[in-house]
Amino acid sequence: MKNYIRLITLCGFMMSVGLTSCDDQTESVMYTPGNRVANPESLSADECTIFTSSNMAFDTPSDLIEGELMDRFLRGDALYDQPRVASPAELEGTGGLGPLYVGFSCTSCHTGSGRTKSTLHTHGGTGNGFSAQLVFIKSQNGQYFPEYGRVLHDQAIYGVQPEGRINVEYTEKTHYFSDGESYSLITPKYWISDWYASVIPDEELVMSVRTPLRHVGMGFMIAVDQNEIMALAAKEYPEYNISGEVNWVYERGMRLMGLSGHKAQHADLTVELGFSSDMGVTNTRYPDEVGKDQSQTTQDFGIEISTQDMADVEFYLMTLGVPARRNVKDPEIVRGEENFYRAKCNLCHTPTLHTSPTPVQLMDGTEMTHIANKTIHPYTDYLVHDMGPELGDDYDQYNATGDEWRTAPLWGIGLQKIVSGHTGFLHDQRARNYVEAIMWHGGEGAYSREVFSNMSKEDRNAMVAFLKSL
Repeated sequence: MKNYIRLITLCGFMMSVGLTSCDDQTESVMYTPGNRVANPESLSADECTIFTSSNMAFDTPSDLIEGELMDRFLRGDALYDQPRVASPAELEGTGGLGPLYVGFSCTSCHTGSGRTKSTLHTHGGTGNGFSAQLVFIKSQNGQYFPEYGRVLHDQAIYGVQPEGRINVEYTEKTHYFSDGESYSLITPKYWISDWYASVIPDEELVMSVRTPLRHVGMGFMIAVDQNEIMALAAKEYPEYNISGEVNWVYERGMRLMGLSGHKAQHADLTVELGFSSDMGVTNTRYPDEVGKDQSQTTQDFGIEISTQDMADVEFYLMTLGVPARRNVKDPEIVRGEENFYRAKCNLCHTPTLHTSPTPVQLMDGTEMTHIANKTIHPYTDYLVHDMGPELGDDYDQYNATGDEWRTAPLWGIGLQKIVSGHTGFLHDQRARNYVEAIMWHGGEGAYSREVFSNMSKEDRNAMVAFLKSL
């Protein structure tokens, strides 16, 4: 459990004596709650906005969370951070890891509720203990392989063999902006080795490698007014080749709006699925062990995490505050925002949305009234867009094709380096910085990429500065 209360108190003291940050890596000033009035344009999520740019920026509750709600937030936070071990566990509430898994805790892949740097870049693929990535696999005709299932589990407890190992090689190529300045992009080539059972030939395999999402603002994503999202999906911009669509998914026996995941392939926060598939922790929604049909995974320890514990984790995610925008009146950032609109980035990265007036419910029936009927600034439409074959993975999910990806929310993007220690972006962190992320945009993002490419260096720098302010 993180002692964030102590940290917030320390931050308040530092601000009172004129210091600007709790973290000397911070790129921008610490805001005080007084800025709610002085700079309303800095509010990312109404009164649920938090005013810190430290490494706790994605892991702090809003001011509305206090008393018994704070107690529940802390319980969920502790469960989110708790490393799991193989059952039976000596310490109650820590068992269930494996026998196959990809991470040993939520925070192993979501450091500080952000994006852990994938071992794709540090180990050339599968890492030790966790890899901070998911590898989706299926056959060319869309079926799962009986010996493996939906996800390749590249980690396993003692005495069990991982299902396989993901490997990557990057090819780097230099490109040039219209003014002659160079930049480079790295293109990954993925393959799987060390298969547990049958080797699946490349020509029979469809694979998608994806790295973690930031968990900042996830509660507001689930609470978003879905009528507003459908209205955005109805809009088309043929002059810019932009037309987003809802990814309708089927979960719990219902047809629902997909909001969560790189392809908007889930309708909820996937807490139960995360415990099951990512960590191997059985629960009432997913009671079977991962790899239950494999000869090496025969033990059955029953349900390893309660619905109440998972609801507390869900509560934690739903009540995280969203960090305020920083330096909103800085002339360079104002110029960068103008360039953001000039490049029509706003047509997909929609600046302003609203949450539904009807409160969403947690899995235990708790109504989340505090995030209902809010004005938020996530810079996304939560729709899927065709981003071109260069980013495509041929892995369809519901009506999202291989080339289609959900518009990534941009709020908090400027603090990712402080929280997670890196600036790896896009679905597999192939973009190593903001510029590369923009220049990977194809398909419906090609117009924005072209406008950015033809900007002056000063305008490009200003647009990056704007992104860092979010």
